Amino acid sequence: MSDMITVDLVDLDLSADTKEAAARALAERMAALGRVTDLDGFLADVAAREAQMPTGLDGGIGIPHCRSEHVTEPTLAFGRSADGIDFGAADGPADLIFLIAAPAGADDAHLTILSALARQLMNAEFTSALRSVTDAQAAAALIRGEEPPAAAPATSAATAAPAATAGTGSTEGTGSTDGTDGTTPPEETPKETPGETPGGSSDGDRRPFRIVAVTSCPTGIAHTYMAAEALENAGREAGVEVTVETQGSAGFTRLDPALIEAADGVIFAHDVPVRDKGRFAGKPTVDTGVKAAVNRPGELIAEVREKAARGETTSASPAATPVERAGEPDEGYGTKLRKWLMSGVSYMVPFVAAGGLLIALGFAIGGYEINKAPSVMDHFVWTQADSWGALLFQIGGVAFGFLVPVLAGYIAYGMADRPGLVPGFVGGAIALSINAGFLGGLAAGLISGAVVMAIQRVRIPAALRGIMPVVVIPLISSAVVGFLMFVVIGKPIASAQKAMTDWLGGLSGANAILLGALLGLMMCFDLGGPVNKVAYTFATAGIAVADPSDSAMKIMAAAMAAGMVPPLAMALATTVRGKLFNAAERENGKAAWVLGASFISEGAIPFAAADPLRVIPASMAGGALTGALSMAFGATLRAPHGGVFVVPLIGNPLLYLVAIAAGVCVTTAGVIALKSLRGPVPGAGQQGPGTAADTPAGTGTAKQPVAA
Repeated sequence: MSDMITVDLVDLDLSADTKEAAARALAERMAALGRVTDLDGFLADVAAREAQMPTGLDGGIGIPHCRSEHVTEPTLAFGRSADGIDFGAADGPADLIFLIAAPAGADDAHLTILSALARQLMNAEFTSALRSVTDAQAAAALIRGEEPPAAAPATSAATAAPAATAGTGSTEGTGSTDGTDGTTPPEETPKETPGETPGGSSDGDRRPFRIVAVTSCPTGIAHTYMAAEALENAGREAGVEVTVETQGSAGFTRLDPALIEAADGVIFAHDVPVRDKGRFAGKPTVDTGVKAAVNRPGELIAEVREKAARGETTSASPAATPVERAGEPDEGYGTKLRKWLMSGVSYMVPFVAAGGLLIALGFAIGGYEINKAPSVMDHFVWTQADSWGALLFQIGGVAFGFLVPVLAGYIAYGMADRPGLVPGFVGGAIALSINAGFLGGLAAGLISGAVVMAIQRVRIPAALRGIMPVVVIPLISSAVVGFLMFVVIGKPIASAQKAMTDWLGGLSGANAILLGALLGLMMCFDLGGPVNKVAYTFATAGIAVADPSDSAMKIMAAAMAAGMVPPLAMALATTVRGKLFNAAERENGKAAWVLGASFISEGAIPFAAADPLRVIPASMAGGALTGALSMAFGATLRAPHGGVFVVPLIGNPLLYLVAIAAGVCVTTAGVIALKSLRGPVPGAGQQGPGTAADTPAGTGTAKQPVAA
């Protein structure tokens, strides 16, 4: 710990009044020591972590932290505020601020030391001593564990924790009372009170209630270990044995299977998926966020004991699905439905891209009659361009043939995991065969997932469980889904698909221009998020056939053109008015040229995340204009991706580029005008630590928020 915090990294009179200002003040101390190479880039990473979950804790503590490529070595800075700073804690402002900076590739030993600090923050004597310390040198020594808190003897367990943890490198809970970590032998554990232990023997051989817990947070540095310490402390107070598996950045050591087997209850306190969650099946379980364990560990322990007393277990529940493993606790069905659909779309898009580009190349090489060419199995001449065009076209057609089955299969997979794949693919193939198309694939996927989930809820004798995922579930679910698709809902969906296709084919004039503007607005609203994906999926669904209509190709062209506008406009804005952007944004602007030209809308996310009220409206205005102009010019596109690299495959390519340029100019002008009202970014024209002058290309990129 001695090299992680020094007197230069302590500010006992922190004058900041916001969490952003506090993080900047402490980060500047790190930058002055050369431990942060790009101040703005690092602060962008801190802000991205803060956006995931507030870092304020009850008891007046703020712990902004992140892993960042702009950090050279694990570093800790401490600030004490007289007035308090709001970090989002329920009980009010924080007066003790710890900024934790870990390199992107930090080693386990340093991260373990940081975890020891996180545990210390749950010690009231430690935080009280920090509030009363009078000079920076003493504060740094206290945090390093070189001197005990004023209110506690030097041999207290609280002050020994950092040294013990650093020496062993263990990521297990230091307060465990199972006797496995050497802190408290089993015979010293508190005896239970009557009625504590379910299933306790009647001969008086009683033992304490035993809980195993798992804690984890997005960064795996602070909350993970603070939650573990809080649970262990609360367990000691309640006379309960609590053993914690901390799934942090420094890796984790799995709990002994014997401990899990002997446990009376389980607590999951996590904000990222619990690894190997199936180990804990069959136990009374409380599943919550990591901050709940930090702020109210006693309530969680009481809750799991109540569940044990009522005999509630997780044995009847199927394992978490891919969507549930990637989501947050207690998500609503609307959120899950969106994720199920996006799961299918995300697996389908690569088939769309590969198949669409191959078909477009086939047309470019062999001409627009290439779709009538015979099979290359029967006729292929190595020296003829038409044969190569036919080959590419037919390979692309095969790839397109997987679109609907893959969409349906992976929607079902998102709902019910691997058992959903078979009925999902079967239902998708049926939708294709009855001309139900994209809509049929959506319906087949949702039905398949629902059928499998229903089957999984049926209690099955133990002797039959082994054949359920291999024989029974695929057999029954495929039969049910096939019956529904062929006999019940297939024809209505096919009719709806035909009606939508006819409507798209009949679009012309003002209606087509309005649709282009709407697609442009959606493509630029969240830059790769759910709304953007809906517009893109709508566009690709129209060309996901071997012979798409002219209207469908116009829609695809409008969607791609609009999606290219935001990153290109941000790149242009940072070039013509760099003083309105900080160093990290100017570096992002360089990369945005390539990302925008490649139709990667996410290239504008760092700008939108930093200044959404200016960037997003301006992007939507430019995107709407581009989409409308593309439709008005009659530009067509057979390829679902590629940006400027597929311009030769675009109908009316020059006017298409004019539409993109017009949108880029509108967005650039809008961003510059809106940002000019705010004025130049302070220090944007200076050259110093963290500016573009001393930052290697690409290292200033801010972390992008995770799209849902």
